[in-house]
Amino acid sequence: MNTTPNIHAMIVAAGRGSRFGASVAKQYTMLKGQTLLQHSVARLACSDYIDKCLLVISADDSTAQQLEFALPTSYAVGGAERWQSVQSGVEAISQTGADDSDLVLIHDAARPAVPNIDIDQVIEAAMMEPYGAILATPVADTLKASYQQATSIEENVLHSYTRSTIDRSNLWQAQTPQVFRLGQLKKVLKNVFEHQLSITDEASAFEQLGFPIRLVSGSRQNIKLTYPDDAVLLTAIIGLQS
Repeated sequence: MNTTPNIHAMIVAAGRGSRFGASVAKQYTMLKGQTLLQHSVARLACSDYIDKCLLVISADDSTAQQLEFALPTSYAVGGAERWQSVQSGVEAISQTGADDSDLVLIHDAARPAVPNIDIDQVIEAAMMEPYGAILATPVADTLKASYQQATSIEENVLHSYTRSTIDRSNLWQAQTPQVFRLGQLKKVLKNVFEHQLSITDEASAFEQLGFPIRLVSGSRQNIKLTYPDDAVLLTAIIGLQS
């Protein structure tokens, strides 16, 4: 296992962020004078391990290549599903002659406030693993399982009710960056394609084959812009990091 591999950084920015509800793609939301995507690239630029970044964008994206970034950038065209966008990025990285033992760092454009130290720590953890490592935070809030039921007064309206409390002692909230060995990442993405699996992040593709991925405890500053209220928090966090 190569413990001093090359690092290939990739930001997935091919989606539109439908839950955010804006008229522009979420990655082009402006915070403190720059787009989310620019902020996310700038965070990666703070790491001594990263000297360039591949941006995976949609086929009809006419914005990304007009922006200035803190790192030299190249581009790949993403797909309809997240894993397809990652696969497109992996193919582009492989075409540069990358070794299968190299590390691919995958970051979300919608996480523009990941602390520098977290980026380096997840990379260094992945260097010591055969498959990879991801940033995550232990679940702190009480979690409830629910069910839906109509009331006798509102027979046509379903309301949610608590069913049980879930043990959170071994639960984590996944973040990005997620860092994986290139060759192993190719293998799990091929499995996702062949079996038409539904995955929400790259680590879950490894889990499907029973490949262990190390959890690296990350900062709660590394929130994802998902809903409009998140923009207020991110603006404050970015202001403190500047």
